[in-house]
Amino acid sequence: MTTTRKFLAAAVMLTAAVPLTTGLPLASAAEHQEPKPQLMFVQTADDLKADDKTLRLVNVGQQTVYFSDRPVRIAGHIAMPAYLEEWTASAGKDNFSNDPPNATLSVYEPGGKENALAVVEISHPVVEGNDIVYNYKLIEGPMPKSGGATALFIDWIGVGGGVGPGFHGVGRGGRGVGLR
Repeated sequence: MTTTRKFLAAAVMLTAAVPLTTGLPLASAAEHQEPKPQLMFVQTADDLKADDKTLRLVNVGQQTVYFSDRPVRIAGHIAMPAYLEEWTASAGKDNFSNDPPNATLSVYEPGGKENALAVVEISHPVVEGNDIVYNYKLIEGPMPKSGGATALFIDWIGVGGGVGPGFHGVGRGGRGVGLR
């Protein structure tokens, strides 16, 4: 099993163990407003190639993992076409194109003691074969030019876009699959 697949398997097992309820007692809508989740995303790939303007996740997983933290815990995964919709106006006014997310890139570099980390702002995703290519702006750390197993941890998206409760995607209360 490749390192990327081990990472993805661990991420999926972790997200599957996260409860889908807040654990709050039932109360009237007047007493409690439903918290608004902020979803984060993880994409994994077998390799990375980068230059000064673009980063390429080589053989990227075709499912993007999403999750949220308290008070509303949500976890799951979405197919690449649904993830790419988060970059369009159909995702609402707070879509990723209007507000490009920051992301932490973690890259295994053979022979390195630790994974190389870089914080970037990503934009303009394009799928090319089995790869996804982003434009990026470097925020922190050195950008590795290449490497092995790669994970891209993408910052949250909130109301108006995203795949959680009350949104258009795959969470509770949306038009997609999930709890109703």
